[in-house]
Amino acid sequence: MAKKYKMYLGGNWVDRKEKIEVRSPFDNKLVGVCAAASKDDYTKAIDAAQKAFAITRELPSYAREKILHQIADGLEKNIEKFAIMMVKELGKAYKDARGEVVRSVSVFRVAAEESKRIGGEIVDLDWLPGAETRMGLVRRFPMGVIAGISPFNFPLNLVAHKIGPAIASGNTIVLKPATSTPLIALMLAEIIDKTDLPKGAVSILPGSSKESTPLLDDDRVKLVTFTGSSQVGWWIKNNCGTKQVVLELGGNAGVAIADDADLEFATTRLLYGGFASAGQSCISVQRIYVHENVYEKFLKMFKAKVKKLKVGDPMKKDTDIGAMVTGKAADETIATIKDAVKQGAKLVTGGKKNGSVLEPTVLTNVNSSMDVCSKEAFAPLVVVDTYKSFNKVVDEINNSEYGLQAGIFTNRMDDVFYAFKNIEAGGVVVNDIPTYRADHQPYGGVKNSGLGREGIRYTIEDMTEIKILSMNFKTK
Repeated sequence: MAKKYKMYLGGNWVDRKEKIEVRSPFDNKLVGVCAAASKDDYTKAIDAAQKAFAITRELPSYAREKILHQIADGLEKNIEKFAIMMVKELGKAYKDARGEVVRSVSVFRVAAEESKRIGGEIVDLDWLPGAETRMGLVRRFPMGVIAGISPFNFPLNLVAHKIGPAIASGNTIVLKPATSTPLIALMLAEIIDKTDLPKGAVSILPGSSKESTPLLDDDRVKLVTFTGSSQVGWWIKNNCGTKQVVLELGGNAGVAIADDADLEFATTRLLYGGFASAGQSCISVQRIYVHENVYEKFLKMFKAKVKKLKVGDPMKKDTDIGAMVTGKAADETIATIKDAVKQGAKLVTGGKKNGSVLEPTVLTNVNSSMDVCSKEAFAPLVVVDTYKSFNKVVDEINNSEYGLQAGIFTNRMDDVFYAFKNIEAGGVVVNDIPTYRADHQPYGGVKNSGLGREGIRYTIEDMTEIKILSMNFKTK
């Protein structure tokens, strides 16, 4: 029998008549049922968070560090339990799910370290005559109540990226997880509840977008951090009043493969970049541009490796590609593929589905006007094209409304720095896929890909206000 979960509201486990049913996208089996929050519940959680902030803002760094290590320890002891839940709830392949849980442990450990490094600086103010006795002390202070809205595709790690920095910086947070994957967030709440964190500092409330509007409307919420679609993200920004907003949105990652690239390494990494998590990642590889001198060799190698990927039951430990989040998402991707083929694209491999499981798909002979090139696929789908000039391929990578991360495989340093300077993205990865992300790096995009940066230290900067103490030591 599927487990029933209560919501975590202000440090208490609360049930409601309204429920959210969570079913596996792979086989439609009932995974669990959880209480669905109302507008009043979100307001109560904000009440509790505001009260708890009076305590968390005064917590010394060693106390915040200890709490974050307690969370990491709890996760580390339950890696298998969390991985299996992620497989059931999301349909993510077991190997990817387990990897995400391990990363989440690291996120809380990094947050624990960064909780001790917020600090500040001394600023000399004696830049003009008459100010010889003046100096400034600059420090960062927590803002207060944070609203976090997390997506389905990384239902634990992206929750950790919001909760970890909030605790580290002395803030409180009310988090709304994705309605399709709320259970793993509630499992995390069970761990948080057993730590020394003051009750009310974290609430995790699954609920609909309609019911969660207090997170945007309540003036006590100082910052909204959202990860999800560009359409929803920019709508949130336009409806948050004077609140600060951090947005980590969509992507359409491009990769350039130069003629001096290690093709064996590049094709192997691109398997992960294009198809891990069924391609449901903002920095999943979608567009691959290969220098014309190595195009045929690259395509032959890449196709052979793609065809060896194991697709199907995400619970099997050797499965490479599990289910997409819904059968509808898979159907929409199939329609996009068929539309591209009608316009002249060539299907190299894939293009079929079984329920919500979509085969890894490779298309060639594409053009930038096709949806498979211009829009975010968010599916195990990549397109491969050729290029002659490195400068021109940078222009092609930039030919997108998105700018999250990009990748280049080359050892030519002049091209590396040209790409770094000219690619319109928040990150450029050299000799690896743009899907690579270290959890402590600054991570975020430009253009339609978002606003602000994640990465524990950089999130803490967004979650804190700078204040200066301007001192004059002249007393007479």
